[in-house]
Amino acid sequence: MHIHTQAEAPRPPRATAQYGPESGSRWFGLWDGYFAISYLVTVMLLFTSDEDQVHRAFAIGALTLIVPWYAGLGRRPMILRTKSRRNTVFSAGLFLLFASSSTLDLGGSFALFAVVPMLMMSLPMPSAIALVVLANLWPVIVVWLRGGQFDPHILSVLPISLLGIALSVLLGLWITRVVQQSADRAALIDELRLSREREARLSHQAGISAERERLAREIHDTLAQSLTSIISLVQAAESEVVANPERARSRLGLAGRVAQDSLAEARNFVSALTPPALRESSLVQAVRRQAELLKEETGLTVRCTARGEEQPLPMAVSVVLLRSAQEAFANVRKHARDARRVEVLVAYAPAAVRLVVRDDGRGFDADAVAAAADGPDTGRDGEGRQGGGSDGGGRNGFGLRGMRARVEEIGGMAEVSSSPGAGTVIEVTVPLAPVAQGPADE
Repeated sequence: MHIHTQAEAPRPPRATAQYGPESGSRWFGLWDGYFAISYLVTVMLLFTSDEDQVHRAFAIGALTLIVPWYAGLGRRPMILRTKSRRNTVFSAGLFLLFASSSTLDLGGSFALFAVVPMLMMSLPMPSAIALVVLANLWPVIVVWLRGGQFDPHILSVLPISLLGIALSVLLGLWITRVVQQSADRAALIDELRLSREREARLSHQAGISAERERLAREIHDTLAQSLTSIISLVQAAESEVVANPERARSRLGLAGRVAQDSLAEARNFVSALTPPALRESSLVQAVRRQAELLKEETGLTVRCTARGEEQPLPMAVSVVLLRSAQEAFANVRKHARDARRVEVLVAYAPAAVRLVVRDDGRGFDADAVAAAADGPDTGRDGEGRQGGGSDGGGRNGFGLRGMRARVEEIGGMAEVSSSPGAGTVIEVTVPLAPVAQGPADE
């Protein structure tokens, strides 16, 4: 029976954008400039009017009070597009100051160009239109009240006022629309910025997780396995130091060589360089050296063969296959206790390269392994061992699971075949097409 695994990329969590309170404030500088120009033009008209100097001075004073009234009470609600009691107070005060200036000097009615848009931006549309109509009719009412009786000439001015009302409403609607579009655009920019920050944060977290996974695999495939071999050799040497001193010295010497190789692996692992076993040799030579080390440690009959025309491999492929061989050998050391023979094959094909490690140990129940592989992780190698096969407890631990993850990162496939009493076969096939340059490169 075969066990297949396929990597599944996690889906990033969906987030909801939040807008900052000042997201729409950048565009409001244009409106501030328009307001300032309207104020200055109206003041200049008042200075050149024929009204009494006292009335003119009070009209300019009332018009000037609109500036701090707008800056202190009306500007922020316009930016935030909020509708509250504060807006009603601001609109009422704005209309009173405009009416006072226009009553004292009709030249102040030119301020309608600034007053009407502010009313439209501060109030709901029905209330704003009603107040805008009243503001446009106010100069006509002032002329009527000053005359003391109805002047028929007012009727000739009324169409102009009505036209002014229509233009004021249209101008206010247009400015309100522009303000809304600008605020929506600013909110969209804020949302895009937050999305990019969130994406960068998630990418950073994913990078950290991938690096932790890589470090765990490297430690398991190099240092942990080497330390296991050293401990086994030292224990064997202790048991033979009296009965067979030469054999004990041989095992201690082998433990020293393993320790030196582990030290080199650790240094290059920290520097993220090419593994020493692949630096000056081919994949077949590196696998053969690992097979010889397995033979010396365990006394098993280990045969390593190559098939096909050997060819240079991408470093990512070589690293994955070498680590896979090391993992298979580590499982043989720990779990295939009844094994007598291990066959290792490296087969080259035009489009793929294949690594097969076969032992004649007791094997294990592959159905149980497949079910456990779909369930939660039960721990490291050596826990929950079943059947004494070469997969053993590593079926749910980091060993074979990490090997499969490495292989799948470069588009390959890992298969584990076993049954009780029939040994175990670990087969890794990697395509030679352009592969993903991921953590396996290191």
